[in-house]
Amino acid sequence: MPADVIGTNVVLESPEGGRKFDFQQGPIFANLVLADEINRATPKTQSALLEAMQEKSVTVAGKTFQLVRPFFVLATQNPLEMEGTYPLPEAQLDRFFFKLLVKFPSGAEIERILDRTTEGHDPKASPVFDGHTILEMSALARQIPIADELRRYGINLVLATHPEHEMATEMTKQYVRYGSSPRGAQAIILAAKIRAILDHRYHVSRDDIRAVAPPALRHRLILNFEGQAENVLADDIILDALDTIDEPAAVAAH
Repeated sequence: MPADVIGTNVVLESPEGGRKFDFQQGPIFANLVLADEINRATPKTQSALLEAMQEKSVTVAGKTFQLVRPFFVLATQNPLEMEGTYPLPEAQLDRFFFKLLVKFPSGAEIERILDRTTEGHDPKASPVFDGHTILEMSALARQIPIADELRRYGINLVLATHPEHEMATEMTKQYVRYGSSPRGAQAIILAAKIRAILDHRYHVSRDDIRAVAPPALRHRLILNFEGQAENVLADDIILDALDTIDEPAAVAAH
């Protein structure tokens, strides 16, 4: 139930013999929340995450509780077994920054997994930096400059996923029912800035936009019946848009 995620009011007896309502926090009150196989929760339970992921707050019985920042939700989705699963609402998917595709591990990766799980390996986690540092890094990423041409390039990629828009590609018009929301553009620009920092650069490049577009948009596209029937992937739509939309070549040379 939603109360199992966000918490609920419980009746407590006071030492004086009276009773009062006391809010018991749920597991959502954490810095890092892992929702394993999130599509096994009912839509009502999944909707309990909407306010937390967008507003960083929880409202119970008319009272709002602020979540402690940084707040980060990491979820896995079972793509194989459909029994006992529910489709994730579009509004919930849209609140995730990235969708990463976890492929089956290679032989070398399986060997490392076995080394860590079948031997006497006892991993210990050690702090790297605290929450305050993470918030400072987040603020720093937003200060990375981006040229107007590159920002418009990211916007045009989002517009190209809408079949009714003039910038829509032929593939979008044929297979897409609904395109990405403005949150997709936000994710592209912010991720491109972070990628620039990781590459020791103080400006966003065209390649940054191209690299982050698939994980930022793939969960924000809703295919139509024809697209689902022909097993068209959202990544195919995005790559087609990347190949079709004119790139800001002049900016890439800076």
